[in-house]
Amino acid sequence: MGVYGEALRELFVSSGFSHIFNLNVTLGGISLPGTLVMLIVSLVLLYLAIGKEFEPLLLVPIAFGCLLVNLPLSGIMSDVEGEIGFLRYVSFGTEHEIYPIIIFMGIGALTDFGPLLANPITFLLGAAAQFGVFVSFLGANLVGFNIRQAACIGIIGGADGPTSIYLTMKLGQGTGPNSILGAIAVAAYSYMSLVPLIQPPVMKLLTTKEDRAIRMDKLRPVSKKEKILFPIICTIVSGLILPACVPLIGILMFGNLLRECGVTERLSGAAQNEILNITTVFLGISVGATMAAEAFLKVDTLLIILLGLIAFAASTAGGLICGQIMKVLSKGKVNPLIGSAGVSAVPMAARVVQRVVQSENPGSYLLMHAMGPNVAGVIGTAVAAGVMLTLLR
Repeated sequence: MGVYGEALRELFVSSGFSHIFNLNVTLGGISLPGTLVMLIVSLVLLYLAIGKEFEPLLLVPIAFGCLLVNLPLSGIMSDVEGEIGFLRYVSFGTEHEIYPIIIFMGIGALTDFGPLLANPITFLLGAAAQFGVFVSFLGANLVGFNIRQAACIGIIGGADGPTSIYLTMKLGQGTGPNSILGAIAVAAYSYMSLVPLIQPPVMKLLTTKEDRAIRMDKLRPVSKKEKILFPIICTIVSGLILPACVPLIGILMFGNLLRECGVTERLSGAAQNEILNITTVFLGISVGATMAAEAFLKVDTLLIILLGLIAFAASTAGGLICGQIMKVLSKGKVNPLIGSAGVSAVPMAARVVQRVVQSENPGSYLLMHAMGPNVAGVIGTAVAAGVMLTLLR
């Protein structure tokens, strides 16, 4: 073979090409080349994020993290000698719940709770839209997931990616060989991005054409004092009732106070932009790094994605049913469609309500009415996570 031939052989053996078929994973009784399958999965996710614009701000980093971690011999997580790689260090913030909480601060700084304060009864719609969380929790437990895994799967129904990741890590289900973090994150963010496709059929199933055409009165103006007091009071009350939700709701409200107090514009701007963007990159790429073939290619992953869809559809239905009750009690003054915005996909769920309403009644404008339950859903999902933590830790 000669010196050059031997060198070429050594170069090939040390390349990823020679190892790409080495990892075989059994999925439903079928043996698959795990590395190759996961590289294809990462490319599909990149296509959905870039080509279809499905939640690209997080799906692009998640997909690329998946791509990186499944390249053989890269050492980006750890090398053959056990040396820690770059992504392992980046993952520290995810594994210790730092990134999801920082993202909540950014969400708070971006959120206007005015529509909720103008019509506080919509708190109930945000609460009702957590119905899917508990439906999927019970379903996951029935099909064989342990109770902590079931709680993590159920929270997908809130359509809140950071909360799903936070709860998964807090309950110890995000690391190790049985980690479900990758499946949870992909399901949560995929369904958030698919709100315009998933929700309208449920909305039309549970409302009539006359329901969807209902116009609502204009919301009252909300004073600056109310907007400043709300995050402070909400933090104190929720913290005293359910201490486990303080990391999420407390930091969410801190971000909102930066926005509303009027004296911290620079901090609010940083929370909304630089800090949020940097954290989003690190969270996404480290979540993608949990999608190694041996951890992701399992029947459980398919079950989690299916249960997440059920959770999201059930949450939408829960909000709509509560909206129908409010319509009856208000003698037709509440359009029940705003209940579907009670999931915490802000502001996409509210925009879907507006789109569906205008398809029935072009002159109707319900976006701000839908924003009330939409932002209430953010709080509701955090409270649901706090309940899970309190009962299961």
